[in-house]
Amino acid sequence: MGTEWNVKGYIFDYGGTLDTGGRHWGQMLWHAYRQTGVPVTEQRFREAYVEVERFLGKNPVIESNYTFRQTLSEKIKRQLQAIDASGGLQAFHAPILDNLYAEACRHTRQSRDVLVQLKEHYRLVLVSNFYGNLTTVLREFHLDGLFSKVIESAVVGVRKPDPHIFLLGVEALGLAPAEVAVVGDSMEKDLIPAKAVGCQTVWLKGEGWTAGSPAENRADRVITDLKELLA
Repeated sequence: MGTEWNVKGYIFDYGGTLDTGGRHWGQMLWHAYRQTGVPVTEQRFREAYVEVERFLGKNPVIESNYTFRQTLSEKIKRQLQAIDASGGLQAFHAPILDNLYAEACRHTRQSRDVLVQLKEHYRLVLVSNFYGNLTTVLREFHLDGLFSKVIESAVVGVRKPDPHIFLLGVEALGLAPAEVAVVGDSMEKDLIPAKAVGCQTVWLKGEGWTAGSPAENRADRVITDLKELLA
């Protein structure tokens, strides 16, 4: 792809791209809830998921030294509390956490293998909506050192889908936007704003939060596995 498009650098999304293989984290959680038998409807789960995500996005609950496991644990605890304030669902916390953390570890190992190979030929930058602890998370999964710059929303004060956060990524690469390919799982948060600033786009298409739409033609390339970037 690099030769065909004259791509010299990549900007990667983190959550839902490097740690789930393209599946939205809401869907990861919902499947884990079902597997562990949490007595909740999908609609009620979705409401709790959105409520907790908004709360954590606005309040500095996640500390900079939190690992991904700690972050995920906090989310699950608050979601279960939002579903049932009595605390009766907290018995499901541990099995959900163990299930999802194992999945995240597996996907992240696979992503790391791809990133290591890409780094031999391309400059890499990470652009993510995260809570201020992404550096800790990258160390946890042995992804530190693979990116020349990590641009995290909680640190820079800009969140996707604001296109400016991708301009910061392009700046960090020291390339023209047309020489940069943005890889993400979200059409709305990753690819549309990246395209708006002139970048190439690669959609890692997995199980999204919303029903599928005929949006594939809005990405320059559609893949279902990061390994396809090595073709």
